[in-house]
Amino acid sequence: MAYLVQDLPRLFFTEECLKEYLQDFNFLHVECFKVTLSKCLGLLIIAGSLMVKVPQIVKILQNESVQGINVVSVLLDLFAITAMGSYSFVSRFPFSSWGDAVFLGLQTVIIASLVIYYTSGLTKATTFLAAYLAVIVAVVKGLAPVSILWFCQILNIPVALTSKLMQAYTNYSNSSTGQLSAITGFMLFFGSLARIFTSIQETGDTAMIIMYVCATAANTILVFQFLYYWNMSQKQKTKSKKKE
Repeated sequence: MAYLVQDLPRLFFTEECLKEYLQDFNFLHVECFKVTLSKCLGLLIIAGSLMVKVPQIVKILQNESVQGINVVSVLLDLFAITAMGSYSFVSRFPFSSWGDAVFLGLQTVIIASLVIYYTSGLTKATTFLAAYLAVIVAVVKGLAPVSILWFCQILNIPVALTSKLMQAYTNYSNSSTGQLSAITGFMLFFGSLARIFTSIQETGDTAMIIMYVCATAANTILVFQFLYYWNMSQKQKTKSKKKE
């Protein structure tokens, strides 16, 4: 327990910044401020990721429907999250810079399994889940070559854009966001926006930074659609009440 208490400050501060703050009392150190802010933001994003897609899962289960959810978009999103998390894990980046991928991946694979279950049945959903778990085990055990994980991370840039834009097109075609959760959409937007800063500060990895820039741009479109179709729905309800 004593070791946990001693290591707790290292979640928020680097060794250099601990020295600057606690030994030299240099609380105006600019670089340490940016690094500490990045770590705090990263941990906040991880905390938020614990529940970010739960509203989406709950909405699917309550309605027993995946209407309006693009299955290819969900699978591409899962690929992007898994590739980024696996690449960061193998590269030994600070957990605060990618830990949300663990919880986002878990929730996204549940959503993907539900989409497959409601559209194709239990057998296909179970097979998909087993295959995904096998991939995760291979990564954790070090069986996945680093070169492949790096290539997958590079692919994340077009994949992240494609997955979001496909869902945006589905929303446009249906003139509705269907069973998508607005809460989840807004949380993903703010999370990807903050991740641009934390990736710059903690990893310096160009591919990861570009991926989050693209994800934020695509999430902006989805956020706009949530607002637009919600306003349109409210206007239709108002017109219906006036007719009554």
